[in-house]
Amino acid sequence: MKASKISHKGESRIKIEFPYNDELSQKLKQIEDAKWSRTQSAWHIPYTASAFNKLKKLFPDIEYPVKKTEIEIGENIETRVNKPIGNKKVSITIFDQKIIVKLPKNEADSCFLRGIKFSRWDNGAMCWIVPNYKTNSDLLKEYFESRIYELIDETKKENIYREKKHYTIHKNEVLLIKTKSNRIKIISHFDRNFGSFVKQIPFNKWDVNNSWWTIPYSEIFLNKITEFAKNLNFNVKFEEEIDTNKSSKISFFDIPNYKYCPQEYTDKLIELRYSEQTIKTYKSCFEEFINYYHKIDIDLIDEKMISSFLRYLVVERKVSTSFQNQTINAIKFYYEKLKKGERKLYYIERPRREKTLPTVLSEEEVTKILNSIDNIKHKAILMTIYSAGLRISEVLKLKIKDIDSQRMQIKIEQSKGKKDRISILSNKNLEVLRLYFLKYKPKVWLFEGQNGEQYSQRSIQNILKTAAVKAGIKKYVTVHTLRHSFATHLLENGVDLRYIQSLLGHSNSKTTEIYTHITTKGFENLKSPLDKLNIL
Repeated sequence: MKASKISHKGESRIKIEFPYNDELSQKLKQIEDAKWSRTQSAWHIPYTASAFNKLKKLFPDIEYPVKKTEIEIGENIETRVNKPIGNKKVSITIFDQKIIVKLPKNEADSCFLRGIKFSRWDNGAMCWIVPNYKTNSDLLKEYFESRIYELIDETKKENIYREKKHYTIHKNEVLLIKTKSNRIKIISHFDRNFGSFVKQIPFNKWDVNNSWWTIPYSEIFLNKITEFAKNLNFNVKFEEEIDTNKSSKISFFDIPNYKYCPQEYTDKLIELRYSEQTIKTYKSCFEEFINYYHKIDIDLIDEKMISSFLRYLVVERKVSTSFQNQTINAIKFYYEKLKKGERKLYYIERPRREKTLPTVLSEEEVTKILNSIDNIKHKAILMTIYSAGLRISEVLKLKIKDIDSQRMQIKIEQSKGKKDRISILSNKNLEVLRLYFLKYKPKVWLFEGQNGEQYSQRSIQNILKTAAVKAGIKKYVTVHTLRHSFATHLLENGVDLRYIQSLLGHSNSKTTEIYTHITTKGFENLKSPLDKLNIL
């Protein structure tokens, strides 16, 4: 049996030649991606270190050339890859989906790692990232062997908060649980029709570990599932998840020597022109991080401690994935942007973001909220937010000059992502703004505080909260809910998604497409598979 390097269909492969033998052919098939070539009249396998090592293990007596002038398989794979590297140490961290390999730069090791399918070098974290599937972890352990000085299995730690939960339900019963992450757990015994219906709902997910479905929380989806289940003669129960074990955020009341965010951290954020909201968020996240290790100097906090803190956020604080991502960014900013050459080299596996749907008010509910407000200034603020689909930060930054009553437009300057955009100005909104202007006579900002300063976020939040209670709205409503409602109502009234994207200032159309899953338009046309059955 002989092995040699060939180029087959533009790809480097290892050709294996031997007289016909069915037993040898069956053994060769144990090597991943082993193929028979009619043109070559021989078997061939990938030209990678892992495939070559497997070949030698199966056929120890196989012959292959070692001269550089001929095929370089012996030098490239055998000699270079398996060449001893002395005492150079290797760190391996195993996550659910990835394996992180840190080691000193070495061409032989790089050649081996490049040979693993879908592996890549991460310049930011200065490490190799290898997919954690099949036998990759065993392959790495076998290759590096005694050179491994650190082997961390994070998958075992992650199982702490993935443990199986049990709910007792009867055969013809469906349990719906609203989770803290704003999704609905759907727990029931197997029913083909019911399962098919759930699969039609956007962003559905099957939890293999717990054997239940989850979908984004929405009153529309909740009502439809309840109605469908009752048509199947299922008894439906609904409850909300209560988390009694959630730890509170560390504050300066909890720690004697509370550390505040370093001034150089804030200065760097300002220097790089981060928005006020981002600066506020980063500072808050970073303060919680450094006070988790309040007895340790910031620059002495190592990679393991960072991972431990992030696990604390998930397991004990039970924060959302978006908050966890914000914290990761805040920590990375300090070590990578501020410290520059002193950057810590670490890899943090980011969590998968939960698919949730935003809360949306109906047109009738928006009407009730606006009609419940007597103060003309308060009404003008909420009407402007809803009629133009503004963020709370955008309405606060509006100046008198930004209202164009001739073209019926509102100009939003330097919004999220440092972008300008134009939104619509409704006739009813303009009428209320004129009444407000005549009474309050603002000077610079469209909505000013008592002393002419910018209006505060908290004041607007309180206005909406009071109005929602007065209007009898039971939903959890925020100022951003008005923006979501603006987009959804436009979509329901037939406005093209591209125009809505422009009005909202979304860079990516996928962000705007979320509203297609919220609208009730067309949902009433969905028919249950049960309706097609001829049941007596």
